[in-house]
Amino acid sequence: MPPEDVQCVDLADILARRGGSPFGSKQLDLMFGGERDRSKDIFYAGNLDCLTTPAVAIVGTRKVSPEGAARARKLAKGLVSAGVAVVSGLAEGVDTEALNAAIGAAGRVAAVIGTPINKVYPAKNAQLQERIYRDHLLISQFSVGARTFKSNFPERNRLMAAVSDATVVIEASDSSGTLHQSAECQRLGRWLFIAKSVVENPQLSWPKRFLPYEKCVILERVEDVLERISK
Repeated sequence: MPPEDVQCVDLADILARRGGSPFGSKQLDLMFGGERDRSKDIFYAGNLDCLTTPAVAIVGTRKVSPEGAARARKLAKGLVSAGVAVVSGLAEGVDTEALNAAIGAAGRVAAVIGTPINKVYPAKNAQLQERIYRDHLLISQFSVGARTFKSNFPERNRLMAAVSDATVVIEASDSSGTLHQSAECQRLGRWLFIAKSVVENPQLSWPKRFLPYEKCVILERVEDVLERISK
């Protein structure tokens, strides 16, 4: 069932609520497309207060391995036990594992989706999406009734990176859409963490593109994240 109470808020208001490191002029131009009034409608259902605490996005492949799924769950539980909200995109695989684990550990979550807020993708996550907008927060930059295009999902990744203090990539191939979010972290000056197992995988070349970024860290333990987002 789609949410009955869909509300609209300006992205600038969400960013103001977030606190933390403010965006510079260049980053604001990226978020608002250079518009002078820097106004962008964001549609949501649920509780915006889910984004007033520190928040970390956990992302990765839809076809996650058992080991990757376990890492996503472990990280989500560790973050919420420290009072950090878990953000993800409601896709299959890593996203679903992280969100379910965070909810199961009585934490706060926010799902940022690439469709209008009244649509569900994938359909198998309908129940999870409903639970999130009823008890947590569901947000989208796409208005009700808007068509969904492939380009929606990279745009969604930019929003997810912006409303999070950091993004953690649990597992991703060289062609994964997750890399869009890694690039957005770099553009927006957000922390980017890449799981050690990903960095050490000799079949992957993409981590080398991001490791030189000064705010990119190889993730070995949850404390790696907590220590940096608390500064």
